[in-house]
Amino acid sequence: MEVNIEKTLLMCKSFMKEVKIWGCLKQTGVSLRYMMEFGSNPTQKNLLISAQFLHKELPIRIARRAIELHSLPHGLSHMPPVLKVRHWYLDSFREIISFPEIKNMNDEKEFTELIKAIKVRHNNVVPTMALGVQQLKNVFEDPDEIDEFLDRFYMSRIGIRMLIGQHVELHNPNPPPNCVGYIHTNMSPVNVARNASEDARSMCYREYGSAAEVRIYGDPDFTFPYVPAHLHLMVFELVKNSLRAVQERFMDSDEVAPPIRIIIADGIEDVTIKVSDEGGGIPRSGLPRIFTYLYSTAKNSSSVEHEPSDIGTMENVTMAGYGYGLPICRLYARYFGGDLQVISMEGYGTDAYLHLSRLGDSQEPLP
Repeated sequence: MEVNIEKTLLMCKSFMKEVKIWGCLKQTGVSLRYMMEFGSNPTQKNLLISAQFLHKELPIRIARRAIELHSLPHGLSHMPPVLKVRHWYLDSFREIISFPEIKNMNDEKEFTELIKAIKVRHNNVVPTMALGVQQLKNVFEDPDEIDEFLDRFYMSRIGIRMLIGQHVELHNPNPPPNCVGYIHTNMSPVNVARNASEDARSMCYREYGSAAEVRIYGDPDFTFPYVPAHLHLMVFELVKNSLRAVQERFMDSDEVAPPIRIIIADGIEDVTIKVSDEGGGIPRSGLPRIFTYLYSTAKNSSSVEHEPSDIGTMENVTMAGYGYGLPICRLYARYFGGDLQVISMEGYGTDAYLHLSRLGDSQEPLP
């Protein structure tokens, strides 16, 4: 029995040593343009190259996050939800490095099934981490420290899921028109904003029994290459916030709730989407906190909110939750070289500016 325990401990030490070695290796970022150009011709040779790249790249990114999850401040590393997430990362790391060298299309097919399963395993990382942070919310004297960690952690997660999802989607025998994996080469931001707004209004109706009108201004014929699911989730989150603010401000009023306005401008470098509301705004003292993971403008933030980080999933959606929507939206915007800014007039309303790079040449901001 003692021999078995000793052997297990040695194996654990050896495994963790390997995690640390991989975590020290250099990450390789890619751009939206590169993903689009490389994936535009998904030959067997290109799929093989993609799988070989992921076989080397994913363990580096996963190892870095597993190491960081082990050394968080204020005892966060020992919280059961965080331990659960760390085990997911370690299991995924173990499976990928245990997979033999990818030499042919049979290997590639097996590896693709493996990473597809890994992506599913990590579906609930954000709400699980949110639970761990929530349980220790009152012990963080300096929220910047935990915000910086979560920004790195979630940005890395966005990249991992984008790389896996893009590779898996390239196997689709009947891809939608103008689509290269997750990327739409001629995406209409007006159409995406319209669909996202309709989804947000439907949810507002379910929650409150009514929803303000959403008006969209922009050229419906304008298109640029982007990931429609990313944009849908960002606009959905911003419109959802505006609808909630307007609804709560005018709920007991005889006035008709003013519309939410979405203005889409196509510049030379950026496509900018402005979401404007007259929901009363945010106090100036609260503005620095809107991008922290420990803050929510919701009156009741006990429910897990929609996580805008999974392609095509709309589960567990509520009008307000842990306050993760805005900070994660900003990470999504920054992932492909954009940004998110919020300007508020207390007593009137809020303008959110979503900047998206239309050049597509920004490399992933690797944490």
